[in-house]
Amino acid sequence: MNWSTCRRIVPAVVAALVCTAAVPAFGADAKSAKTPASFGLLQAPNADAVRTQALAWLKEAGKTDAASLKAFEAIWTSDRPMLDRVADTLSLGNTEAARLLADARNVTAPAPTAIPATLKDTKQSAFYRSNLALAYAKALSNRRVHEEALESLRITKAEDVIDPSAYLFHRAVAEHALLLKKEAAESIVRLLDDAADSPERYKMVAGLMLFDMMGWKDKDLGWIARKMDNIERRLEMSRGGPQTQKMQKEVVARLDELIKELENKNNGNCNCNGGNNNNPNNNTRSSRPYDDSVAGTGRGPGNVDPKRLKEVAAAWGNLPPKERAKAMAELTRDMPERYREVIENYLKKVAQASQEPGK
Repeated sequence: MNWSTCRRIVPAVVAALVCTAAVPAFGADAKSAKTPASFGLLQAPNADAVRTQALAWLKEAGKTDAASLKAFEAIWTSDRPMLDRVADTLSLGNTEAARLLADARNVTAPAPTAIPATLKDTKQSAFYRSNLALAYAKALSNRRVHEEALESLRITKAEDVIDPSAYLFHRAVAEHALLLKKEAAESIVRLLDDAADSPERYKMVAGLMLFDMMGWKDKDLGWIARKMDNIERRLEMSRGGPQTQKMQKEVVARLDELIKELENKNNGNCNCNGGNNNNPNNNTRSSRPYDDSVAGTGRGPGNVDPKRLKEVAAAWGNLPPKERAKAMAELTRDMPERYREVIENYLKKVAQASQEPGK
């Protein structure tokens, strides 16, 4: 689906979700005592008010010299988004803020593994800490570093930042990506219900995320695909440690369960003989190669021994390219395109990680 199509259908999807009460059904606890209803009161202050706050903070930070004030004026006469102007002001007045934001925006820099101490420093003003946390989280979100983005947002709240809709949107993005269904639904509810001046693009993407979560089921193939997506993302950030390994084990364990369920369903007599259906009790695999014309189309007969999946997963890192291609064609011939891509990318990343020193 291309962007122009999204622009046509998503507003209707969002409207339907809200009007049919699908949103409250997803986040039934969204308006709990912990998060009281604000009924559209989460509105960003006007630019003049924020500029006044930013200038007062800059002067408190000791930046009262002519050069700093001139730089401030240049920042606030631009037409950049208000959050970016505040972030630039924080960078102007504090070298640590400048360094953190530069690192967060640098796609070649290593992803952070902890929340910067300055975001928790109560000696700093609330204006500085809350808005720096939001700008920092936004930069990390753009790099898909969702764990630290979410942790940064959790140390403040939507009411304390100059752009509540950006706060709720990037929080929802992180929660959705990390498969935190309930939390993501709550953030989306607040974004759609309470952030009165939320940009249309935020509402559109939020509606898509909500619509996507409606189809989530625990421990199904979609769940496996989403887990694999997260594992692949973490491996791309060189995070192959205990948490990633735990996620990998969860995926493997669920695949084992699905294989056993299939074996039990077929009583050990699955139609796994490569298309030779004359003898239902013959589980010997045919030596005839799979027809490449149907491999990977999602329309093949799907006569694949479920045990083969475990064999391929165990040997993937040592298989020659041709054998990998053949195995993928064999294993994913009946899967939807989405799952085939996720599984193939996942196996590639696992093989790559297993060959790296110290992995």
